[in-house]
Amino acid sequence: RFSAPVLQWGGTFSRLAWERLKNREPPYGWRGLPADVVRATLSLLPSSHLFERGSPARCVRCAVVGNGGILRGSRQGRNIDSHDLVFRMNGAVIRGFEEDVGTKIYFYGFTTNTMKNALSLYRTLGFTRVPQGPIKYVFIPSNLRDYLMLAAAVQGRTVATGTDKGDRPWKYFGDKPPENFKILHPAFISYVTHSFLSSPLLTDARTRHLYMPSTGALMLLTALHTCDQVSAYGFITRNFASFSDHYYDSVMRLLRFFTNHDLRMESRLWEELHRRRVIRLYQRRGGG
Repeated sequence: RFSAPVLQWGGTFSRLAWERLKNREPPYGWRGLPADVVRATLSLLPSSHLFERGSPARCVRCAVVGNGGILRGSRQGRNIDSHDLVFRMNGAVIRGFEEDVGTKIYFYGFTTNTMKNALSLYRTLGFTRVPQGPIKYVFIPSNLRDYLMLAAAVQGRTVATGTDKGDRPWKYFGDKPPENFKILHPAFISYVTHSFLSSPLLTDARTRHLYMPSTGALMLLTALHTCDQVSAYGFITRNFASFSDHYYDSVMRLLRFFTNHDLRMESRLWEELHRRRVIRLYQRRGGG
């Protein structure tokens, strides 16, 4: 449904929007968020577009690169870099793995929580800083932290309040203009969740407050709704047990499943979209 707004920006906050989204929990709405914080944050964002398309007749080819161990030894770097735009996310280690994962990056997707966790958990494996350069940073609005970090990043200020109070966004993103910061729209996340990523976890009272689509799933569906052709690399496939959790793991680590995501359901979706030729999913046999 291409009418669903993919991004939030200054023009998306209104009284009607607030009434529609104030009773839905993040990332599907604004429940529990101060209206003045949401309004002020979005007012800093000047554009409703993820990227400028240029010529309407131009076909935009996008690669979305997950961090799955299936990419180790894959030699897909050149194929990935042949795309016009490349999405990466969370612990996106590039140095030392260029032959397998390429070097190009245009979008980096994350929540404040997943970004900080990646910097902590994968530092010794090579993820020592968030990707730099002329990159668009795509926030997933999982809670208030993301709005506060985004506002501070755009304004070049320390985070004023909350969990990340006193944090300096420029140590993550550098000095970037407002147009380099994007944030997904709660209505878009709600739409793709219920249309593509509806999990049994949503119907269980014990897990529905924990569940949300993975960062990779949201980035892949964002690409699918903005690009003309989409290829997915490093995503979970049915033979996931043959590969390590991440391509940059120094030792074999089996993929672990937690109740905040439904990766098995996501893998079935990627295979179905590949079968229908909606996306091209990178798959391979054996281990690595």
